[in-house]
Amino acid sequence: MKRIFTIVVLIASLMFTSCEDFLTEDVRGQLNVDTYYKSIEECESAVTSCYQALTYGGWWQINTVWLLSEMCSDDAWMGNTTQSQSDYISLAHYQGNGASNGPISNFWQYRYKGILRCNIAIDRISALETPDTESRDRLVAEARFLRAYYYFELVRNFGGVPLMTSFQIPEEAEGTERATEEAVYKFIEDDLAAAAEILPQRNEAKVGHATRGTALGLLGKVYLYQEKWQDAREALKTVIDEGEYKLLPDFGDVWSLAYDNSEESLFEIQYEYHATLGLGGSLATITGARNGPGDGWSWCQPTANLEQAYIDAGDTERLKWTIIKSGCTEIAGEEQFTEFVETSKALNKYQEYVDKYGWDPDCYIVDPAQHKSARLIRKYFLPLKDRPEIYNTDKSPLNHRILRYADVLLMYAEACNELNDDESARDALNQVRKRAKLADVTASGTELQKAIRLERRLELAFEQNRLYDIRRWTDSNGKKVICNLMGPNGTFVKWNTDEATRDALEWDNQGEASNKGISFSENRDMVFPIPLYEITMSNGSIVQNPGWN
Repeated sequence: MKRIFTIVVLIASLMFTSCEDFLTEDVRGQLNVDTYYKSIEECESAVTSCYQALTYGGWWQINTVWLLSEMCSDDAWMGNTTQSQSDYISLAHYQGNGASNGPISNFWQYRYKGILRCNIAIDRISALETPDTESRDRLVAEARFLRAYYYFELVRNFGGVPLMTSFQIPEEAEGTERATEEAVYKFIEDDLAAAAEILPQRNEAKVGHATRGTALGLLGKVYLYQEKWQDAREALKTVIDEGEYKLLPDFGDVWSLAYDNSEESLFEIQYEYHATLGLGGSLATITGARNGPGDGWSWCQPTANLEQAYIDAGDTERLKWTIIKSGCTEIAGEEQFTEFVETSKALNKYQEYVDKYGWDPDCYIVDPAQHKSARLIRKYFLPLKDRPEIYNTDKSPLNHRILRYADVLLMYAEACNELNDDESARDALNQVRKRAKLADVTASGTELQKAIRLERRLELAFEQNRLYDIRRWTDSNGKKVICNLMGPNGTFVKWNTDEATRDALEWDNQGEASNKGISFSENRDMVFPIPLYEITMSNGSIVQNPGWN
């Protein structure tokens, strides 16, 4: 089933990429749109192309900003210290010069291309005259969910953005200005609420397709980001009460290939290995070790600060399934660890590293000279038995988790805590902690809030939540959490540069500076810059975010 869906996605992508090119031609493009969408089968293909826009089947359109969001937080370094990575360093280190940033520009462009596909599908499928109204309405609902998700990705990265709500030719879109953040969120809410009314439950839906729970779960997150606590609680409680999802018993299975599309997953990007077609994911390679086994790029490496958070919490279970650290004598779930040891022993500096850091001779070494933190993300890692014959970008069969039930429980806990319903908050929080083999939290009020926030960091690391959480949360001093972590007096900056706390592996490799975040500005860095080319092409109707030039 998964394989069929991913191949159909690729075929639809190829077809609708050509349709978009067609649309640039004055007459033929219009004719193409008007003569398609004449059957449910054609409409299914159109919506499949909307799903393909989740990543556009490549590593550079969307994946890069997902990783960049982690690099901009206290959870990750850029990581690669053997090649110039100025596009990522400029934003991850808050240098204030990212308006012409390549990854940001690609992300903006391809999210709007996805919105274009959804707008066309919604407009044309809604007008289809067919006796199969149930299928027609479901397809429109799926496209509305995807459009809402794409706008959510834009608004949480850039703030208010232009709202394109229907198919428009370039002349009609001329002069479009940025909508307010509030207006964009309202549009997202409306799409998700409408989709949730139509989409089927998980047990009735096709694998890989959006469900009622998917729409409600994302709606709960959208409310949470706006501090609409009551609305968030109601949406998330509906997901919980309808009982379609539950936590997997073992945390180690959450990001396992064997548990793609599990009962914990509300939404995943579907990947499949194919020797010649680009149907797979890329993050296993992009975040992998440069010194192997396998060809990795060493982008986005866990910080020692994140590792210490697990240690301080006594959270050994999630630590081993989240971070692989140089010098380890095992990798969680890796049955062929000896191959990693042999690869390490082939390093020119193997003995030097073992002596310097006091490592076991039979350990795995993530070469500290090439990797800022000498740590890897375990969640994206593929054990050798799961690696395909061609192990490269676009080849990983591991699905990417977008939204899962643990996130729903923790968001529900947060909303309940903010509404002074601490009993419900603790119950949801402790369900997640129980799986991690941690004791129940008994705190209330502000202390419970701290526990929920910490739990989100430990449970959801590298799932594209951390940056947006620390941007939206308010600390006891009235500032957003990120403002207390970053900047000249930021706790994260000081932790990494103070001799008493800084990590030896990170400090020894200054190919990426350890004072990341020291130039953070709260008047500029709560959002990314609007791509400069968008401002230029709009002739000034689109205005840049404050502080960016």
